[in-house]
Amino acid sequence: MDFNTRTPYLTVKDHSVSKETFDLIIDKELQLLKTNPQPSIDNLGRYYESEDYISHTDGKRTLFEKLYHTVKQKALQDKIKLVRQFAPKTGNLLDIGAGTGDFLVVAKHSGFTITGIEPSEKARAIAVKKGINLVDSLSNVPDHSQDAVTMWHVLEHVPDVEVQIKELKRVLKPDGVLVIAVPNYKSYDAQYYGPFWAAYDVPRHLWHFSKTAIQKLFWQQQIELIKVLPMKFDSFYVSLISEKYKSGKMNFVKGFWMGLRSNTKASRTGEYSSHIYVLKNAKM
Repeated sequence: MDFNTRTPYLTVKDHSVSKETFDLIIDKELQLLKTNPQPSIDNLGRYYESEDYISHTDGKRTLFEKLYHTVKQKALQDKIKLVRQFAPKTGNLLDIGAGTGDFLVVAKHSGFTITGIEPSEKARAIAVKKGINLVDSLSNVPDHSQDAVTMWHVLEHVPDVEVQIKELKRVLKPDGVLVIAVPNYKSYDAQYYGPFWAAYDVPRHLWHFSKTAIQKLFWQQQIELIKVLPMKFDSFYVSLISEKYKSGKMNFVKGFWMGLRSNTKASRTGEYSSHIYVLKNAKM
């Protein structure tokens, strides 16, 4: 990777926890952004210490959280339908960044043998109560054991993306399927909100991907990109939070309008707020 630290692509504030600022630097060949500086492993945890980190809770305290979980239930069904299009319906499925385990519950009911990885102790405790089998790290997963591996908005959080991809290659079966969802910094809502775009979420998001970045990074390990799908709900969610960061208040009307506008533009450009990438382990 070749990142230019002298001329940042953008300077962004951590709006939700620390209020610190970070630079986004770019590898132009990969079209990949990197958060700089990246917190050390020992220090990274404190940036997640917020009750508002919604994926680590089943909370429904506010109208926004209730709406989030309503949309989430529809999204879970869509996700498992997608995985079943490409993976054996009774195979082994590993979900990295399992959160509170809801996707794995749906996957188990669909016939998969499930395993999850989740670093948050709070989220792990909730997942275990749902009967989810968790392992401590990817290193505990046997070689070539997984028919499918999923990472729903997780790849942007890993400290070393190239090492992570090598490990994914190791645990996948020869024809194994990898399904990854990440934000897209080339979307219209990202361009419109700039440093207020909520999906930059520095420094929790250490990497910021484009289609080019995903294709090139994974092909280095002979994992082939076979399909790109939009996550249309994300533009509304991200625009709503971005409006809050930009104006200081939750503006549902403006957030909805910008989400709709982003999706409309993406229907022509192909650059949605977030994408799901389906990749397949190429036979060696």
